[in-house]
Amino acid sequence: MSATDDAANAPLREVLVIDDHPLFCEALSMILRNGLAVQNVTMTNNLHNALDVLKTGVVPDVVLLDLNLPDVDGLDGLVRLKMAVPETPVIVVSSLSENQMILSVLREGAAGFIPKDSPKETITEAFRVIQAGETFTPVDYIAPEVEDGIDDDDAAARLATLTPQQACILRLICEGKLNKQIAFELTIAETTVKAHMTAILRKLGVHSRTQAALVAQKAKFETILN
Repeated sequence: MSATDDAANAPLREVLVIDDHPLFCEALSMILRNGLAVQNVTMTNNLHNALDVLKTGVVPDVVLLDLNLPDVDGLDGLVRLKMAVPETPVIVVSSLSENQMILSVLREGAAGFIPKDSPKETITEAFRVIQAGETFTPVDYIAPEVEDGIDDDDAAARLATLTPQQACILRLICEGKLNKQIAFELTIAETTVKAHMTAILRKLGVHSRTQAALVAQKAKFETILN
């Protein structure tokens, strides 16, 4: 079994769900507990309560967020949540699943997007993908083409926004290293690698490690580092 498989199959200790639809929350809780063996599922029905939960010291492995909540609407909730837990993957769960909406939440730092009408198999797959450090999107989502949508100068400008640590992680990704290998080489936690990976994808405007590597190739990233 590969390091990526190990990460994807590791049990989750804590998941925070922010959604104001009781029946959906109940069904989701069952999927998380029974299908993914999550030890503790905390439910809140608005962003204010969720932020209060986080202030008590709860550190979720993953947060599931509905975009339309009683006290916040649209991307504002995602932005405020990412400020509160910048290193925690946030999965947006919404009935608004148009391509542009998905692209917008990914650009704001979401680790994935799950349409609310998804079957349980899609939800469990999303968690495995995100635990492996990748971004999850629905099968019908059309990602922007890196090859056609970014030139060499633009690629170099995006790479210039990376921190030294993020640049180092991207270099190791280009070498084909997995999250666990990167964590070992840099002597940091694997969760930290995942958090940096989310930030790298957002800054480069891409949604996968492969696309990030393509951006690096366009800008002759190795030459820049050397």
